[in-house]
Amino acid sequence: MQKDQLFTRRRMLLASVAALGAAGATGIVMADGDEDAARIAAPVAGAPALQALKPSAYRLQPLTGYGPPRAEPRKLKVRHEPILQISGRGRHMMLTFDDGPDPRYTPHILDTLAEYGVRAMFFVCGEMAVANKELLARMADEGHIVGNHTYTHPLLTTLNRREIRSEMERTSDVIEDAYGERPQWFRAPYGAWNRATFQLGADMGMEPMAWTVDTTDWETPGTGTIVDRVESGAAPGVVVLSHDAGGDRSQSVHAIREYLPHLLDSGYHLTVPRRRPS
Repeated sequence: MQKDQLFTRRRMLLASVAALGAAGATGIVMADGDEDAARIAAPVAGAPALQALKPSAYRLQPLTGYGPPRAEPRKLKVRHEPILQISGRGRHMMLTFDDGPDPRYTPHILDTLAEYGVRAMFFVCGEMAVANKELLARMADEGHIVGNHTYTHPLLTTLNRREIRSEMERTSDVIEDAYGERPQWFRAPYGAWNRATFQLGADMGMEPMAWTVDTTDWETPGTGTIVDRVESGAAPGVVVLSHDAGGDRSQSVHAIREYLPHLLDSGYHLTVPRRRPS
């Protein structure tokens, strides 16, 4: 499902499935232990041109097709609830963005993150990623983590196991091709989890990640409201959910330019999970 169509489906589905993504969940994931990353923790009208990318230590590996044959994903323990927060010493938080990448909004968010030296997680949809692979390559260069958010953003609890596996696998293939490695994290659209999603995700080497603070920016409530939700919800271990695609995300673009420096000035370290060995 692409761009503006997501908005209508969210209004119809979110009320019935939101609790599934949070109720009873207590999982914690360790934050990246890199000391430099922890220390920094981390539109204007029109679309500014992307800056040329510089070679980066964050670049993972050559794109698929140039390296050795892909290894089977590392099998994980099957969870019964998604991870909701991160752990780590000090005031760590994590920013996550769903549904992209979208060339109208994602570059602006990446620009702001780069300005403040902050890394984040992007849970991408395969149909968006396949058309914007250069943005996934940029995410790899700049040290962001890319997760799997299915190919077409369906309500997974209405699909059978074969259909769910297809949604996950196709997206992981696109991510590997553009980002440089298969994703280690998965987020169910609408926060709608069931046993099959946990089992299949673990089979593919992906941990389930939910969120602690929902900005509900997909409702376009206003930049100030989004900023207030992030700042009032800030606390050690919090995972913030925002969106960089699926509709008009200009408010999300403006909001991060306000709340990100505030969080950093308040002593929060914006980080990402530790990457597991392949």
